[in-house]
Amino acid sequence: MNKIVFMIALFQAALLMILAPLATGLIKKTKALLQNRQGASVFQPYWDLLKNFRKEEVVSETTSWIFRAVPLICFSSILISCLLVPTISIPHTLKVTGDLIALVYLLALPRFFMALAGLDAGSAFGGMGSSREVMISSTAEPALILVLFTMAVTAGTTQAAEIIRIVLQKGWMAYGPGTALAFVSLFLITLAECGRLPIDNPATHLELTMIHEAMILEYSGKSLALIEWASMTKLLLFSTLLANIFFPWGIAQETSLISLGNALIFFILKIGLFCLLLAFIETSTAKLRLFRVPDFLGTAFVLALLALLSQTILKLGL
Repeated sequence: MNKIVFMIALFQAALLMILAPLATGLIKKTKALLQNRQGASVFQPYWDLLKNFRKEEVVSETTSWIFRAVPLICFSSILISCLLVPTISIPHTLKVTGDLIALVYLLALPRFFMALAGLDAGSAFGGMGSSREVMISSTAEPALILVLFTMAVTAGTTQAAEIIRIVLQKGWMAYGPGTALAFVSLFLITLAECGRLPIDNPATHLELTMIHEAMILEYSGKSLALIEWASMTKLLLFSTLLANIFFPWGIAQETSLISLGNALIFFILKIGLFCLLLAFIETSTAKLRLFRVPDFLGTAFVLALLALLSQTILKLGL
């Protein structure tokens, strides 16, 4: 592999990791302003991560090696996932065979081990959060696969960089009813996968309503920081999929510094708009009852299935 390609792919992944806390801080700040509160600074997530990295860890004696390994597994899986998604440049993105399929498995890996960690700690709330997380993943992940396959059928490839290049070449001709349905479905999946309202409330302190937070109650110090950082990056990664696959305008197709600089500006603007939209939705939406979550995810699955069928019919010219 070309070293330059790999280095720029690492830079794009590092960009996601660095901007992830800022995106989370922007969402929290916007929600505070919409609720007539001053709120914390947009840089507060950075200080929280730094504080946790400096703290000492407290690990229960009843836990096994799984509990200690989960933070590193979650962080590593999200980091590798960032290498597969084009951020500001198409030519310098890490390419592997079927990278969208690999992306789905890499995103599922942290969830699997997080559920194990919640059970491994032996706490009642950890087991409750793990069972809820597995229930959500059983519907969210198939819908995610259908959405990505919809774009793969549209472009004729499962490589994210090639999909973006083909969409840019076709322009508005690449869009259709299936594409719109896939976008809405992926947006709903993002809310579920990243533990956002109305599926989960990342700011809640009520144990009985927790899903993701219930699984990490036993973590502290550096382990908690790694898990929180991975969670923030996962949200930004899904935002990047929504922004760059469905609206790829602005992403660099050349290697010049001007193109990369313009692409970085476009990327920040698109992600900023998505954060504002997400903050508005979370402010105006109440959390769903747990038994209504399957209906929400079922809607996302049906939309994804209709999107795939629509794009397949258009592709075959039936």
